[in-house]
Amino acid sequence: MSDAALSGLVAVVPDLPRDQGGPIFREPWEAQAFAMTLALYRRGLFTWPEWAAALADEIKRAQQQGDPDRGDTYYQHWLAALEQLVTAKGVADLAMLQRYHDAWDHAADRTPHGTPIELRPEDFHN
Repeated sequence: MSDAALSGLVAVVPDLPRDQGGPIFREPWEAQAFAMTLALYRRGLFTWPEWAAALADEIKRAQQQGDPDRGDTYYQHWLAALEQLVTAKGVADLAMLQRYHDAWDHAADRTPHGTPIELRPEDFHN
């Protein structure tokens, strides 16, 4: 995807944290969630307007539940919207997403600080 195409896509995403260089991320997982979304879009799982609407709906839902909307929870909403689209499209179900969430938590718990987290088969058995 060209830089111009990416700029056009992110321009329609509500409240995307960005600077002149493009999207900005505070944590590696935020960049990974962004990259997963782009990869699934490129594979045709959803349209970009569909994605933008899902994200806007998730942000609105969170605000209605009391999210103070200071910007620090933006990618939590991003990830929740992505999970909703993935389940709605039948790529995964909530049980599978929870299984992977738990496995990543287990992997993070056993990984020394500063070391990349590596998901292993045994992480799924807790």
